[in-house]
Amino acid sequence: MLRITDTIQIADWELVETFTRAQGPGGQNVNKVSTAVELRFEAERSPHLPAPVKTRLKRLAGRRWTTDGAIVIRAEETRSQARNRELARERLAELILAATVAPKRRIATRPTLGSQRRRLAAKTQRGEVKSLRGRVDDPE
Repeated sequence: MLRITDTIQIADWELVETFTRAQGPGGQNVNKVSTAVELRFEAERSPHLPAPVKTRLKRLAGRRWTTDGAIVIRAEETRSQARNRELARERLAELILAATVAPKRRIATRPTLGSQRRRLAAKTQRGEVKSLRGRVDDPE
């Protein structure tokens, strides 16, 4: 059971882990032991996620979201398979937790009278500077 919040918990049957050989350092261990973890979570079909969380999760996941609605996370940082499993689960939990936060709606505000006057004064001053850039006539 992967606990995200008090209300959202992902069951173990929803997570599919596959193990492959990792790239990078490790000596002969790299050639023998499958330490890299690919964690697959069928987010689109998950009964534990509300619909708004799924839509935000799809946007946050980016390339990790597959066409059939699954999230694929690959972890191969350490030489230990158990630690890579933990890292992949932590990343998934962080991603889902970030998707649970609803963005605040922006409240439109009007500019103050002082800021409008300052903006117009700056525009007129800039226009005067530009108008003085013309050709200079020689008085002689």
